[in-house]
Amino acid sequence: MAKSGPVAVRKPAARSVSLPSTQPSPKRLFHMKFIVSSSALLKQLQSINGVVTNNPVVPILENFLFEIEDGKLTITASDLETSMMTELPVEARESGRIAAPARILLDTLKNLPDQPVTFTLDEETYTIEIASSNGRYKLAGENATDFPRVPVVKGSAPVEIPSTSLARAINKTIFAVSTDELRPAMTGILVQLADNQVTFVATDGHRLLRYRRSDVGAGQTSNIIIPRKAFNLLKGALPSEATTVRMEFNSSNAFFSFNQMRLVCRLIDERYPDYENVIPVSNPNKLIISRQEILNSVKRISIYSNKTTHQVRLRLAGSELTVSAEDLDFSNEANEKLACQYDGEDMEIGFNAKFLQEMLSNIDSEEITLELSTPNRAGLLMPTLADDNESILMLVMPVMLNNYV
Repeated sequence: MAKSGPVAVRKPAARSVSLPSTQPSPKRLFHMKFIVSSSALLKQLQSINGVVTNNPVVPILENFLFEIEDGKLTITASDLETSMMTELPVEARESGRIAAPARILLDTLKNLPDQPVTFTLDEETYTIEIASSNGRYKLAGENATDFPRVPVVKGSAPVEIPSTSLARAINKTIFAVSTDELRPAMTGILVQLADNQVTFVATDGHRLLRYRRSDVGAGQTSNIIIPRKAFNLLKGALPSEATTVRMEFNSSNAFFSFNQMRLVCRLIDERYPDYENVIPVSNPNKLIISRQEILNSVKRISIYSNKTTHQVRLRLAGSELTVSAEDLDFSNEANEKLACQYDGEDMEIGFNAKFLQEMLSNIDSEEITLELSTPNRAGLLMPTLADDNESILMLVMPVMLNNYV
């Protein structure tokens, strides 16, 4: 056989092969930083911390929501029924959101001296690191998307009221709000808006407070019931210096805003009792007396009252008022006589000493007027001299006298 010549072997064309890069792929950064004064942040957190409840229905509500945008930190606290928001400027380049644990954050800031602190937030692991001149503190936050959305309130025309007038209205009524959850309408304060006045009403069934201002016009007529907690929070947040509070509401929520603070609360969707029918119209017996004298007397005499009824008796005759109490179970009794101005028939009436003390403590004038009709009908307590722009009426139901003849 003939030998064959050498066979030419064709080499395959070279192909480019992509080998794994030895350089790490760029990783997206989830960190954001901001610098803020520790005392300024603490002040803002404390102003809204009252919203945060222990053992909330949704665990995320144990946190503050931090939102950073355009060099401004907005902080939100919520319990689903009420939400409060405040804001303050910070040094920040990035924007972002995270939920920060309220209790540990507050405790940390309370124990730090006033100084700039740096917050580093990791939106991927929800870790929060605080750096101060004293050291570093690491907290476990939560996903901001789990935090409930605050409702947007749009509906009514805005009502503007001076903060001092609103604070006074709340102070004059809130102590009489009912805590009975079986009567939900009475667990809030009724706000009656009219063209030329605003009225605040609170009652627990034993006493009733009506505070009315004629220097605030709403330009509309409407009745809404604000929950007690919302007004308590508002009262604590209102500044000592005068400012304007803007109020808006719709069928389900009310919105208050002033300075850097905002509050949104769910209205109590119930019918408020027709309180005007409870206020007696004809009260021929009128007592005028020093507020401080009768308050001090009631405080002393109530020590000797029955611990169940807390009853003190007022006996009116001529220009003399006798305040007395007794506790037959322990054979304790006491009485005092006070000078007064009284126009009416001689009579004796009993009241709950605790209610009387609270009402007298919430009147500013030097003298008070007590209007009465009969021992089994409500008495009306009011300042003898009042501001031209305000009207204060306090109604208290009597405690029946066992031995009244």
